[in-house]
Amino acid sequence: MKKLIAFDLDGTLAESKSPLPDRMSELLNELLDHFQVCVISGGKFGQFEKQLLGNLKAEPAKLERLHLMPTCGTRYFTFNLVKNDWEQVYAEDFTEAEKAEIITALTEGVKRAGFDKEKLWGEQIEDRGSQITFSALGQEAPIDAKEEWDPDNTKKLKVRGIVAEMIPQFEVRAGGSTSIDITKLGIDKAYGMTKLMDILQIGKDDILFMGDRLQEGGNDYPVKAMGIDSLEVSHWQDTARSLQAILHVL
Repeated sequence: MKKLIAFDLDGTLAESKSPLPDRMSELLNELLDHFQVCVISGGKFGQFEKQLLGNLKAEPAKLERLHLMPTCGTRYFTFNLVKNDWEQVYAEDFTEAEKAEIITALTEGVKRAGFDKEKLWGEQIEDRGSQITFSALGQEAPIDAKEEWDPDNTKKLKVRGIVAEMIPQFEVRAGGSTSIDITKLGIDKAYGMTKLMDILQIGKDDILFMGDRLQEGGNDYPVKAMGIDSLEVSHWQDTARSLQAILHVL
């Protein structure tokens, strides 16, 4: 039996940048009765608070079994029951010089790819401390616009390829539907899962991971590639059905 169930966030537990659906909240609450649970995603911790925790109606004792890994596992938060608050365990932050180098490369790479004239909803390049994220249509773009912009991922991968060649000393990965995430070299979701396995003293066979971008090049792929049992989903409803099946056999 698995000991830890881990999830991506956008497209897996909720729609992109959208609150956790009530049904998913109920299922996660029940799941925490039986498993350690991890959510690992490209968003920063503030996005986790708004999108995940805001509608997760779990009592504090259960939250001790919830592990939050924002910015693709470059940060890790656990719940301190005594303080009744979330605490950061580690953060693989960039230096200011590294941030400037990455932002320069992203700005130039987007121009070379020809996507610097897009209509934007919010910031296009966001400093998340331990991760720099490029969102082609801006951080607040509506879901339908994001889905229409690059349905076959060619635009996003074009930008990713150009930027990766410019800054090979960093990890450059395709993120969500319109985003690219940049972290320190060798730090991705596999890094985060490895750190968590060490902390919880569990192995790969003890984990099930669910994500919507498990294909090679996707930001969930490193978890699958490291040998963790992984289930690809297309949207949160797929995840809900899988969790219902898991909880039914307990």
